[in-house]
Amino acid sequence: MPSADLPLAECLTYRPELPLPDGFDDFWSATLVEAPHDGAPDKPRFEEVDCGLSQVRTYDVSVPGYGVRPVSGWLRMPVGTTEPLGCVVEFLGYGRGRGLAHEQLTWACAGYAHLVMDTRGQGWSAAGGDTADIDPGASGTVPGFLTRGVESPETYYYRRVVTDAVRCVEAMREHPEIDPARIVVTGVSQGGGLALAVSGLVEGLAGVMPDVPFLCNIPRAARIAGLPPYTEIAAYLQLHRDRTASVFHTLSYFDAAHHATRATAPALFSVAMMDEICPPSTCFTAYNRYAGPKDVRVYEFNGHEGGTEHHRAEQLAWVRALFAGLPTGQAVRS
Repeated sequence: MPSADLPLAECLTYRPELPLPDGFDDFWSATLVEAPHDGAPDKPRFEEVDCGLSQVRTYDVSVPGYGVRPVSGWLRMPVGTTEPLGCVVEFLGYGRGRGLAHEQLTWACAGYAHLVMDTRGQGWSAAGGDTADIDPGASGTVPGFLTRGVESPETYYYRRVVTDAVRCVEAMREHPEIDPARIVVTGVSQGGGLALAVSGLVEGLAGVMPDVPFLCNIPRAARIAGLPPYTEIAAYLQLHRDRTASVFHTLSYFDAAHHATRATAPALFSVAMMDEICPPSTCFTAYNRYAGPKDVRVYEFNGHEGGTEHHRAEQLAWVRALFAGLPTGQAVRS
């Protein structure tokens, strides 16, 4: 579809007024230091599984996420490594779960550890999931996740998911076979928005790769996106006409364009100019506000699929160059 959003020349300098909500940093600090639930496991679990691959080791992962509730994932690592590995932590697109054990082998085949985080409550699109969400949300929410718990920042669904993402990065930093100084976060769409949120909440990341990121400049996206899931917000406000201000207040705590202003790690973005799901001006809002070193690949004639495997080749080259400039570990920690 032809783009109905701003042209590229305007997107490259697009920095709209996007007020930071009061107490943004305090809210996230308090969220990330909340006490664990009594009796819940407090350590990540890694159980090796045999999925028929001879050159890649695969582990069924459970990480204590929000409220120390377990979040599933797959950790894939190349066979025969003797030094701590660089690691790519990947968050998934809207509706997608972690899938099957033998899928998504690119990063492990390139010589890196690769953690794929399951997204709580999701897993109905393209790949199944295994992580339940503890709160189904109040009655009257629009099917999906963008309005689940939107009554307040404390109850909002993405408070739990962002916390899960931070905990997964922390788990990789503690893994004895992974170099904590060489961790990159990435994701497509929803995963890109989560990568940006983590970039602003976790210090010392080696890099960030948000791919056609979701959850950026949410007020604009809710008004101009032609396809779901941003349309969930419009549908909710079509019914709850008196809640516009309160809904966008809640959403402002989860806008990746705000988290981007706290980031310091190098970043490689991608944006598609004919994207009707994550309009390019919303992605560029986050890119232009990103506080660390940054670069972007623009796919002028693509929709939400973005650059697909063309962009994966760009990411592989970018991560190789990034890690080549960092000191490597001396040996696998026992």
